[in-house]
Amino acid sequence: MDNVRKKSPGRPRSAASHQAILKATVELLSEVGFEAMSIEKISARAGVGKTTIYRRYSNKYELVADAIESMREEIFLPNTGSLWSDIDAIIENAAKITLTPLGRQAVAMIISSASSNPQFAQTYWEKYLQPRRQSFATVLERAKARNEVNPDLDAGLIFDAMSGIMFYSLIFPPTDSWTAHVSRALRLLLK
Repeated sequence: MDNVRKKSPGRPRSAASHQAILKATVELLSEVGFEAMSIEKISARAGVGKTTIYRRYSNKYELVADAIESMREEIFLPNTGSLWSDIDAIIENAAKITLTPLGRQAVAMIISSASSNPQFAQTYWEKYLQPRRQSFATVLERAKARNEVNPDLDAGLIFDAMSGIMFYSLIFPPTDSWTAHVSRALRLLLK
């Protein structure tokens, strides 16, 4: 007869604690910046123990990336049957997320944190940008199958260019609308 006890899974993680952690992280990031914030400061602001944070995140980089991403929506992957309709839908979705005060704050935090901390940049790249890049590649693969674009088109490079255009246009607003400007630039790239 085995007297081995099964280890209980422990107390379930609190959704309220998780939201408090994410909120505290975003607040501290915008108040003091990436380098000056710490897990200790986040736990104090959130009203949770440091172990509560470390059960969810192995380091500050993952936590900050997740907190920033919590301000944004899920990946949007249109499939309208037309490359330009898909791209227009992607741009419109990006505008809904990015052109809000919270969206602008998220972009500023990403740029600021990634610029000053290569480890954060790598974490954000792997966890959030790569999946978006892969989704965008799916849109271009469909367009290639429909013979709408050159079959040798580099989807990653187009995604990077589109992201650069979006960021630049967010910081230095174009004379026409943001969506029209981004769309026009992409049409030039994809000719």
